Amino acid sequence: MPKILLAICLVASFLFAKIGVDEKLGEMVPLDLKFKDEQGKEVSLKQIMDGKPLLLTLNYYECPGICTPQLNDMVVMLERLDLKEGKDYKVLTVSFAPEEGPELAARKKRNLLASMRRKFDPDAWHFVVDDNGSSAKLAQAVGFNYEKVVHKDGRVDYTHGTALIVLSPDGKIVRYLPGIRQLPFDVKMAISEASKGIVGSPMVKALQLCTSFDPKNKKYVFAWEKIAGVVMTLIAVIFFIWLVRSSRKREQN
Repeated sequence: MPKILLAICLVASFLFAKIGVDEKLGEMVPLDLKFKDEQGKEVSLKQIMDGKPLLLTLNYYECPGICTPQLNDMVVMLERLDLKEGKDYKVLTVSFAPEEGPELAARKKRNLLASMRRKFDPDAWHFVVDDNGSSAKLAQAVGFNYEKVVHKDGRVDYTHGTALIVLSPDGKIVRYLPGIRQLPFDVKMAISEASKGIVGSPMVKALQLCTSFDPKNKKYVFAWEKIAGVVMTLIAVIFFIWLVRSSRKREQN
């Protein structure tokens, strides 16, 4: 049974990479990239990070698919994370949809922070939008792939995967945590390694996709919660891609 589950994790890890992310572990992200924040002010990636490790997600705020579940789970994870936001780490959510403006970023931030069950420093989690192609440049730098789909009625969708990307204080890509659901311990370990500039390995990614570290027994154990999350994420991503492409074919006929 463990061998079968491990095989599932490895296959899922490969599929996640193909669907949404080409890992660029150890590469540097340009910290001079500038975005528009929730108030419409120009802000650089360096200013946002403020010398701290960064938890980065790429989404779009009007996404009808997996973005909302991912960000909702971020709220749950951050509530339980045994580190101090703003001091030990910063969080950044970037919209890769150039048509989205600061008002959508502000609304998303307001709604997510309001749903938190503990006080969370609002300056520790930034929501930004594109500024002259900066979102596309950031997505390319971290290997995050997405495809724009414009429907006949003018609706815009994007097919994309999902991952939590961890950067060191100097902008080095040190870890990819794929999928929607992340456990606080795994994120804490990633932040700790990021603060030291330690780059994770693809095998660690595969293990973390379906396992959790048991500090008491000092070993990795299969986490059924994460395995269920992996299956749900794969189904959601594949279904959304099928839905968008089916709609495109119907419009072409």
